[in-house]
Amino acid sequence: MTTSVPVSSLLIGCVCVEVMQGLVVLIFPFLLMLFVLAMERVQVNLDRLSVGRAQVDEFLESADDTDVSNLARSGLPAALDQLRRRRKQESDDEED
Repeated sequence: MTTSVPVSSLLIGCVCVEVMQGLVVLIFPFLLMLFVLAMERVQVNLDRLSVGRAQVDEFLESADDTDVSNLARSGLPAALDQLRRRRKQESDDEED
């Protein structure tokens, strides 16, 4: 016993597939643009947190054992901040 599929249901299936393909073609660029904008915001935040070459050179020129330990423990931005605070405190102590 064979069952035949009506031609109208095949046409409806084809139309649904074409409509879905059309929606994907229309929606994909907008989704891609939203993703790009979100990644741009992430990049801006990462750039703000990054350390420049001049800051690395400054740290390496005057770092001692304590500063290297701070670098290993907390990363360059925190170690550089601590180095600057210590320098400022030392210069304040010399002025007094």
